[in-house]
Amino acid sequence: MRKLSQSLDRPIVLVGLMGAGKSTVGRRLARRLGLPFIDSDQAIEDAAGLSAGELFERFGDKDFRDGERRVVARLVDEGDIRVIATGGGAYVDPATREMLNQRAITVWLDAPIDILAERTGRRDTRPLLRDGNRARTLERLSKERESAYSQAHIRIRSGEGAHRDVVDSVLEAVDAYLDSLVGAGPGPSSDSGPDANDRSAPA
Repeated sequence: MRKLSQSLDRPIVLVGLMGAGKSTVGRRLARRLGLPFIDSDQAIEDAAGLSAGELFERFGDKDFRDGERRVVARLVDEGDIRVIATGGGAYVDPATREMLNQRAITVWLDAPIDILAERTGRRDTRPLLRDGNRARTLERLSKERESAYSQAHIRIRSGEGAHRDVVDSVLEAVDAYLDSLVGAGPGPSSDSGPDANDRSAPA
């Protein structure tokens, strides 16, 4: 993956619903590429001294998203070529989405609701999932956010397969995306979106 890492001129940013595997896949992806990895939720927690869940509950969605927007922008502004995993709602914010699509390679990790529900049930750290039926809430969030997530440069459909298979799919899709930009100039490809680089990792 040395050639691919040398071709990157911007960060790779993973987006998608909670439980999609952004942090786990992000760490493995960064390791394969020999790049630093950072989780935006962890960066928020380090800056505030509180967990993302505690901040969300204490200050509410609007103030949390304002802070999240500033942190994500800072992570990109620092200029390092790295892999960044974002919180589930970060890319839904229009300003954050526009900034990331202009200055990073955005990758939507898309997993089935039943898998998301099982993964998020392992820890009770997500305020949005503490009330009511977890799967029903995730289904609602998926429908609400799909139009935003679909604007990512790359979509990776993942199932119950190994994380390494998802990483392989991301690497292949990023390589293809970079090839598509050759001769097209900087910035997002006119063919960006789920149909341009829509990959399925082995289930």
